[in-house]
Amino acid sequence: MLNGEEQARSVVLNRMLVGDLTAAEAAAALGRSVRQVRRMLAAYRKEGAAALAHGNRGCTPPHALDPALRARVVELARTVYAGLNDTHLSEVLGEQEGIALSRASVRRIRLAAGLARPRQRRPPAHRRRRERKAQAGMLLQLDASSHAWLEERGPRLVLVAAIDDATGTVPAAVFREREDAAGYLAVLHRVVSTVGVPEAVYHDRHGIFLRSSRERESLAEQLAGEREPTQVGRALRELGIASIAAHSPQAKGRVERLFGTLQDRLVAELRLAGAATAEAAGAVLAAFLPHFNARFAVPAADPWQVCCFCYARTVGRDETVRLGEHRVQLLPARGAGSLAQRRVEVREHLDGSLSVWHHGQRIAAQAAPAEAPLLRARTGARGGPAAAAAGPPRGGFAAGLDEGDQATEAGALVPVGPAPLPARPAATHPWRRGYKGG
Repeated sequence: MLNGEEQARSVVLNRMLVGDLTAAEAAAALGRSVRQVRRMLAAYRKEGAAALAHGNRGCTPPHALDPALRARVVELARTVYAGLNDTHLSEVLGEQEGIALSRASVRRIRLAAGLARPRQRRPPAHRRRRERKAQAGMLLQLDASSHAWLEERGPRLVLVAAIDDATGTVPAAVFREREDAAGYLAVLHRVVSTVGVPEAVYHDRHGIFLRSSRERESLAEQLAGEREPTQVGRALRELGIASIAAHSPQAKGRVERLFGTLQDRLVAELRLAGAATAEAAGAVLAAFLPHFNARFAVPAADPWQVCCFCYARTVGRDETVRLGEHRVQLLPARGAGSLAQRRVEVREHLDGSLSVWHHGQRIAAQAAPAEAPLLRARTGARGGPAAAAAGPPRGGFAAGLDEGDQATEAGALVPVGPAPLPARPAATHPWRRGYKGG
């Protein structure tokens, strides 16, 4: 069956056959050359309407997936790997089954088979994320998630985890029967013993970290003027770790998003391993975290910004900043205003390079053009006061120079300094003698 374009082409060719259109008129109507129209007409006379159909119609594309392979993917998505999202399913198929398919191909196969999306995503909300810390270990986010990690195979567990704010890696996580102080202390112990002591931790306002304001203060607390810390708070204080309490779940969104990802991937890994107890889940988690960190870790934004020399400077009206003999030109940024007359921080790094920062954000900059040298009066045979007193020579290049300029032998203008002061008369000069009246 011909499509609409091919049917219109047959009408034009039929009119050519009966002599209603010339080859040039048919070419203009079809948007083809006269030579192409004549070839089409010859094929139409020989084969009829079949000559107007594209030659690839009905052929299988060379890059099309094998129907048996598509059926295999659908079977695995419905049985063994049920509940995996498209990205996770494509990765597992490549690692476990040797089936290399992109996420887009897996999604098309799933939609064609009528498989529903395993997890409904909430509509995105407009929020501005806080910038990551510049170096690993500067801030850890702690939280716990109560979820059916073992599904119907075992008890409901709580996953206590820590995530590095700068790199997104998970240095430690443990399964617990409930959210308790022992779980957070176990995570903290594993972090300190494997990667080191963090500078600060970010957590919610749970009673495990902060004592409730509704609790009555003891006499010792009233005399000390502060509340006695919790067990976790005491451990943080003794380790020298700053404790920061968030006022909303969105404030610690990085660890909240971590649990959303783990509820997709870790639940599937626990199902594939057949884990049904907390001990078995912990073994799967220990093997899962290295692969998770390798997959989702990001490099620190700028890990060496601390080990440098920092200087406060004021931006000039020409958007330049001076640091000793260096002069840096700030470049305009889209949506940002001028920084003229504002205080910025100039950082001189160990390799000698400079960077400019304003409110924690790096400002694009480059070396400023060299300033023009300040012209001064020359000394010597032709540039000193004697030459100025003698005046320019008559005629030639010096003729027509403005007052205050003079010409050198090379033809360059040299500004002449101010006229010398008149010489003071000697002490025996008649002007210095007193006036004697006659």
